[in-house]
Amino acid sequence: NAGEATSYFSLTGVVWVTVLGVLPVILLLKTPIKPYSSALKFVLMKLVSILASLVIIGLVAFFYYKDYSSVGRNNHYLNRVINPAYVYALGKYVDKTYFTEPMKYQEIGTDAKQVVPKTNNGKPTLFVFVLGETARSMNYELNGYPRPTNQYTKKDGVISFKSVSSCGTATAVSVPCMFSAMNKSDYNRERAYSQDTFIDILHRAGISMLWKENDGGDKGAADRINKIVLDRSSDNPLCDGESCYDMALLNNFDKEVSDMKGNKFITLHIMGSHGPTYYKRYPKDHAFFKPDCQRADIENCTTQEIVNSYDNTILYTDYVIDQLIQKLKGYSKEYNTALFYISDHGESLGEDGLYLHGTPYALAPKYQTTVPMMVWMSKGFEQDRGINPSCLEKEAESGHFSQDNVFHSMLGVMDVQTKVYNPKLDIFKTCRSE
Repeated sequence: NAGEATSYFSLTGVVWVTVLGVLPVILLLKTPIKPYSSALKFVLMKLVSILASLVIIGLVAFFYYKDYSSVGRNNHYLNRVINPAYVYALGKYVDKTYFTEPMKYQEIGTDAKQVVPKTNNGKPTLFVFVLGETARSMNYELNGYPRPTNQYTKKDGVISFKSVSSCGTATAVSVPCMFSAMNKSDYNRERAYSQDTFIDILHRAGISMLWKENDGGDKGAADRINKIVLDRSSDNPLCDGESCYDMALLNNFDKEVSDMKGNKFITLHIMGSHGPTYYKRYPKDHAFFKPDCQRADIENCTTQEIVNSYDNTILYTDYVIDQLIQKLKGYSKEYNTALFYISDHGESLGEDGLYLHGTPYALAPKYQTTVPMMVWMSKGFEQDRGINPSCLEKEAESGHFSQDNVFHSMLGVMDVQTKVYNPKLDIFKTCRSE
């Protein structure tokens, strides 16, 4: 993702790499290396280094074994994070490229079919799934945050789920995980890319599907359905040549809906709160919290400026979702309309010295693993599905959920019947009339 990679570049960063990276390397290249006087001395020096390392490891294990034993035992992947990680990565690449047969693609939910609920009102469904980026639950006004970051959707009667855990701390993990039938506990990346997602199953059941992309790609979730990637050229007033504001996803929405047939499911993958260039995620007239951080090298901004910029991204996402809800309200006479929103992972804003995301899950703070999840439903949708909104609000307030729930909740709420559906993981199931 060239756009994402370039967002991390700044003049300050180039200077740091040049002064502390390039120049020292040049000096090292010009420094004469004196060989050991004998092979025995070389071996002895290496043995001393190894013994010293073992002593330090032994002391840490002796005094802190309780703290580290469960972490290592429960998270075997951590052994690939420590050095020599590059040697491991090279070996894995060679093995996968030259010695391992690619996993055969597996279709699941081949028995999928749409069923008509007993409470059916005769109207087709228009469902919008908003896939968020880098939003953390702690900064949502609807979840107790003291700042007005949900001043738009709180007027729409959305239901916000207070406790939701992500599958990973990066998009490349969370997105394929939540769209797959796997849970976090048994997630396997290769398998996720080699079997159907709930998107495929809904499509197979006869639901008209569309994916609109404004982030770093669908991570394989939309490989087999109609997909639109936003044109980021500056010809679009909501784009600057490198990225687009998320409101650009609403362009041509009405035409796209009219081109689809039957029950319709539209996924919008937003840029959301992707950092470190938070200020590029919202127009200047949406900079509600000031002063904000107007640069990529956020280490040169104050903590408050960073938080202000981040909160502006949350508020702008809230505005985009509200505009979508207004659209869906306009369609409610001819469709049963609903919207579901969930972020892929959270973000650190300086807590415990951490910024951004991607920390190994076992070590990641709650800021990176607790994500917002919201639902809006028209009265017609509630009636058609037999969903009790008061019941769902209580569940959202007191229950604990995760991205494991997404796959089964989407199959359930779209009334698709298949053996791979697990009603115990459907967030709507307990609040639906039989």
